[in-house]
Amino acid sequence: MMLAKALSQYWWLALLRGVVAILFGLAAFMLPGITLSTLFIAFAAYAFVEGLLAVFWAFGARRSDEEWWIVLLEGMIGVAFGVIAFMRPMATSMVLLFYIGAWAMISGGLRVATAIRLRRVIQGEGWLAFGGVVSILFGVLMFAAPEAGALALVYYIGAWAIVSGGTLCGVAYRLRRLEKGDEREVPTLGVHAR
Repeated sequence: MMLAKALSQYWWLALLRGVVAILFGLAAFMLPGITLSTLFIAFAAYAFVEGLLAVFWAFGARRSDEEWWIVLLEGMIGVAFGVIAFMRPMATSMVLLFYIGAWAMISGGLRVATAIRLRRVIQGEGWLAFGGVVSILFGVLMFAAPEAGALALVYYIGAWAIVSGGTLCGVAYRLRRLEKGDEREVPTLGVHAR
């Protein structure tokens, strides 16, 4: 069984990851006066929860595919980031932003790798690749403009979380269709090399 088939059994974990990200992003927009340290703690909690969900998702696929470790690695990085952030809550804002940027770039790269792996199995894997690219660009932005105002950073982080969550919800929809056996009816969202 291919990775997508194995992951399709746990489509709801991808959906849950997406919903958590969207809720985090909406909170950032609805609470623009939040301090960077509070935002960072909230982001660390989000990364930890999202990482745990990815780990559960990967373990669900471990018996079916030898490359399940890609999703596991993404999840472990999120969990590790959350733990480090909780252990070092008094770090300077600049270091915190670099933590966020690094996590976004690494997890984005792993999502692109997963999308490449899924491209022969499901249509619409472009959702996951798009989310990965957005994460990478967001991480680059965190490194390129760390001196941006706190409010702008809150909005950047919120927008990234909403887009990233939306792409995970799109992947969940595709995986659910695959699980039900009617993925072939779904129109293509990305370029396929079949």
